[in-house]
Amino acid sequence: MASQRITRKDFIVNSSILLAGSSMLSYSSLFAGSQSESDENNKFAASGDTLTLKNVRLETGFEYEEGEVIATRTDLFLLEISRGKISAVRANNPTAKAVDAKGLLLLPAFKDMHIHLDKTFYGGPWQARRKKNRTVEDMIAYEQQILPKMLSSSTGRAEKIIELLQTHGANFARSHVNIEPTSKLDSLKNLQRALENKKDSFAAELVAFPQHGILRSKSQHLMREAANMGIDYIGGLDPHAIDGDMEKSLDFVVQLALDHQKGIDIHLHEGGEPGLRTVNYLIDRVNENPVLKGKTFISHAFVLARLGKPKQEEMAELLAQARIGIVSSIPVGSMIMPIPTLYRYGVDVSTGNDSIVDHWNTFGTGSVLQKANLMAQLYGFSTELELSRCLKLATHNILPLDEKGNRQWPQAGDTADLVLVEASCSAEAVSRVSPVKSLIHKGKMVY
Repeated sequence: MASQRITRKDFIVNSSILLAGSSMLSYSSLFAGSQSESDENNKFAASGDTLTLKNVRLETGFEYEEGEVIATRTDLFLLEISRGKISAVRANNPTAKAVDAKGLLLLPAFKDMHIHLDKTFYGGPWQARRKKNRTVEDMIAYEQQILPKMLSSSTGRAEKIIELLQTHGANFARSHVNIEPTSKLDSLKNLQRALENKKDSFAAELVAFPQHGILRSKSQHLMREAANMGIDYIGGLDPHAIDGDMEKSLDFVVQLALDHQKGIDIHLHEGGEPGLRTVNYLIDRVNENPVLKGKTFISHAFVLARLGKPKQEEMAELLAQARIGIVSSIPVGSMIMPIPTLYRYGVDVSTGNDSIVDHWNTFGTGSVLQKANLMAQLYGFSTELELSRCLKLATHNILPLDEKGNRQWPQAGDTADLVLVEASCSAEAVSRVSPVKSLIHKGKMVY
């Protein structure tokens, strides 16, 4: 995806995001033909571990003009699903007894790779962010006041956010969950209860997140307990600015991950020399412990946005060699992350909504497809090929077509995590933030 320079004015002018309203739809209202046909199809769709879809639109290749991709070819297919996996992709049969997808485009289900499901105002009365809370330190002090009250409703509100994500096509999230002396392990327990209630329609990874600082809040014992409670990643927060001892803080995170065979996903907001030292130190520790390669991530990593281009390229190469991923919320404003550079060097880049209507941020929509759209606008990706490649930000690297236009997804054996969207192709879905009409989780239609 060749980068093109655009002005901030251009971005603002062109940044009207079409987030069409969605509502829960039954099989009959979404796919129905006649009532009798609908009833028959509903029986078929609900027949245990199997599901068959007809009139499913899949991408089949690119169309070229003078060497440039100018369009995406599609065709209709019949898709057979069994026991949570795609069992066959066949030529379409419009008369088959199957759920009628009515020509909707099939894409891989979306993945929110950075969110805080455990603390939110969503599902309750509207609250904007408080003006007085400007710094991370301010927010820590504020959390210590409000978390006890928030815990009383955190399970139900987490379920509401999960439902919001599903309406936007996501069936998976990596959620950071507070581990600190104020909520102790209750935030984790409450979120795990919500995920258990949603286990048939949604999947998640959990990051033990020391929101108030590991050393600053003396949370080491709580983090050790959390590591034995079904979490997947050990988190951290600005080890220099918050903990005051970068090496000691990161050493704790790395050792805890090694001791419990977990991954690492730390929040790093710090810029300048402290932020850069943190990135380099984590790279060194991962290289010393290769078992952590491919399992270590830096969320936000704003320091990379503030480096000169040669240094950005140097850091991208080092991150790729250590197989450390970057999870970005695609910030807009004065800070533009070097995502095209990271992609070019092979760094695993993913995204998430981060906060959705909470005391940190009020702007989360629940749509990671919108994040792909924002990326496309920020970096001037507007051609058919570029837009089609941007989809991988929403799907975490799964694309229907490879660079040459060969269909690589879906294939028999793939997990049946799917979305049906109202779009003609991936490029249009990204450009228009096309409405999600249905979500299939492990072969089960859940939205």
